[in-house]
Amino acid sequence: MKLYARTILLITALLVGGAGVAQAKGSKATNFTLRDIKGKSLKLSDYKDKTVYMAFWAVWCKPCLKELKFLNKMHKKYKSKGFEVLAISIDGPETQARVPSLVRSKKLKFRVAIDKEKRVTKLYNPKNAAPFSVVIKKGKIIKKREGFQVSEKKEIEKEIKELLK
Repeated sequence: MKLYARTILLITALLVGGAGVAQAKGSKATNFTLRDIKGKSLKLSDYKDKTVYMAFWAVWCKPCLKELKFLNKMHKKYKSKGFEVLAISIDGPETQARVPSLVRSKKLKFRVAIDKEKRVTKLYNPKNAAPFSVVIKKGKIIKKREGFQVSEKKEIEKEIKELLK
């Protein structure tokens, strides 16, 4: 029985880990479709010629909210140069209803979706970390970052500027 349980755990770990490996830095970003909080279809492939900062966040995550505020400024500043922000909420059923009002109160101007079925999260953020970001340029994963510190803002903006050249 113990061998069976260990085998199941190993297979599960490999499958979950495989999702993260498939989306490693330098690999082609897997397309997905979600509904944004306005009910419109959001497809990653619609941004194939852009530099995309995909931010995984939750309403209960204070560092996430700081990151979203910063990303709102970056989006406004660099949108005309091909920079897009896609915010993917990883909130569970108990907090999903708070997402639209938070987006309005923070005056976020980029697209926000709730990953209710966790399909996109499993592809790009298999540890379900928050905040967690993935930077994609022209369909390829350039960088992944777990966490957000206010002290990183200058470094992140520098990275964005470099990617937009």
